[in-house]
Amino acid sequence: MKKRCLLLLLLIFCKISTQAQNYNTDVPADLGKSIFGNEVKRNFSRKGDFYFHWGYNHSWYGKSDIRFQGPGYDFKLKDVEAHDRQSKLSWDYLNPGLITVPQYNIRFGYFFADNWSVSLAWDHMKYVVDIPQTVAITGTIGPNISEPGVPTGAYAGTYHGEMINLTPEVLTFEHTDGFNYANIEIERYDDIWVAPSRETSLTLETGLGGGLLVPRSDVRLFTQGRNNHWNVSGYGFSVKAGLKFYITKFLYLQNTTKLGTTNLKNIHTTGRDDLDKASQKIKYAENLWVLGYQF
Repeated sequence: MKKRCLLLLLLIFCKISTQAQNYNTDVPADLGKSIFGNEVKRNFSRKGDFYFHWGYNHSWYGKSDIRFQGPGYDFKLKDVEAHDRQSKLSWDYLNPGLITVPQYNIRFGYFFADNWSVSLAWDHMKYVVDIPQTVAITGTIGPNISEPGVPTGAYAGTYHGEMINLTPEVLTFEHTDGFNYANIEIERYDDIWVAPSRETSLTLETGLGGGLLVPRSDVRLFTQGRNNHWNVSGYGFSVKAGLKFYITKFLYLQNTTKLGTTNLKNIHTTGRDDLDKASQKIKYAENLWVLGYQF
């Protein structure tokens, strides 16, 4: 009996010791390894968590060739410059009925591993061709284009790289409602710094993705056009890197820079979608600030 009691006490002691050791373990077995040698590490895994964030962006665009095609014309404008259109800082950014007016970002993701996630997002950027500007042009413009015919006046002719001045009478070209990138991304996370409390931390996020471009294009070609409806006009790919600051274990603030390339093959122009279209390839850089929650 004494031996049995001693054995039982020994088993209980071993169990309590094991639980205490597990409780004090800083790194669970499924904690993803960081590329940084931070001394303090999280004592919890993010695997199985979801996250959601919302924020706003600023974008820069490379020069782009734009090709216009339709009855009576097929011409290309070379190295066209464009910019984004920032909304002025106002209460619109906090007004629930107007928060989608500025350039915004929304993303929902899932951690399938401690330091890996997959996410779906909508990047609402804006793209505005600078008017006026002088660019090279190649191709042909007839005296009347589209159907019914729109007169082109002195711009009719065949071009081989001559310079043309883009004025409002020639062109208005905007993706302002907007230059929308619906995308899926894979992200990796590496902890840079973890506070002793394990509640606050700074994490490096990197990722790559791809998706569809769904612009709403406001175009006037020789004054003929409209603010068109949304359409899937092409596709794009992107890479990103950013810093994610966990204010608490769940609430975070993030800044990310994204580089992307897009190919828009079917841009609506004059409103006569079965006849007229434009196409272009746009490269861009996007910087965004977001506030998010992980759960």
